[in-house]
Amino acid sequence: MLGMNLASATTAELRAALEGTGYLVDDELATITWLATRLSRPLLLEGEPGTGKTALAESLAQAAGVPLIRLQCHEGIDASQALYDWDFPRQILHLRAVEAVDGATSLADVESDLFDERFLLARPILRALREAPAVLLIDEIDRADDEFEAFLLEVLSTWQVSIPELGTVSASTPPLVVLTSNRTREVHDALKRRCLYHWLEHPSLERELAIVHSRAPEVPEALATQVVRAVHGIRTDHELLKPPGVAETLDWARALHELGVRELDTASAAASLGVAVKYREDSDRVRASLDRLLAR
Repeated sequence: MLGMNLASATTAELRAALEGTGYLVDDELATITWLATRLSRPLLLEGEPGTGKTALAESLAQAAGVPLIRLQCHEGIDASQALYDWDFPRQILHLRAVEAVDGATSLADVESDLFDERFLLARPILRALREAPAVLLIDEIDRADDEFEAFLLEVLSTWQVSIPELGTVSASTPPLVVLTSNRTREVHDALKRRCLYHWLEHPSLERELAIVHSRAPEVPEALATQVVRAVHGIRTDHELLKPPGVAETLDWARALHELGVRELDTASAAASLGVAVKYREDSDRVRASLDRLLAR
């Protein structure tokens, strides 16, 4: 049911559409996502890395058949990186061309020409306002600073931005906004109040196995079960720097299948562990407990 109108879909239809893209949701996540589409409210997803926050935005865009526009947040990000900028090299070239061809052009005309639409570089938020319907993914908002949050709150409240040289740009249809946070710091209450909220846990063993079957159907049942059990065992070690997420589970299952592994044993797990565990300290801890993990 790809290309559906999410705003007019029922909860069941939304859930079926997401599952059609390979993204499996439980009742709670399906409901809060459906409410975000019906109420035109941003959806804030928090949780550990690898729990499927970004993947939900990608699946929503795929299900709706609309563009996915992504804004990756980072320390020091400012409004110009999110909204728009001017193409200064092209403006300078244009200015030189005008001077060479017609030195009599007035300064006012030159300035007006320099800040024409053709020199505007639309960044993700401006693109989302202009290209809506779209899904705007604001990834890792917890890495941005307070000033950027305040700017973002204003945009999400009005669905419009002002460009002094060109005027106000408003969204004819508000984009569906998904914000993600790994909770490296607390997102401010003002932004949270503007959003609907959901905390994403790592999936249960049964759900993660269903995800593997959906996204990597080539992996045999027995091997998929062993990999998912092993990953769940790894996650019980709370001393790990970065427990494997669902993406790592899928990658590990596919990698073992490519290696021709039919049954996960200590040797094959140790040889391919770098697919699932990405820190040396974590790798050492997991290797030391592989026998126990695979005996589960």
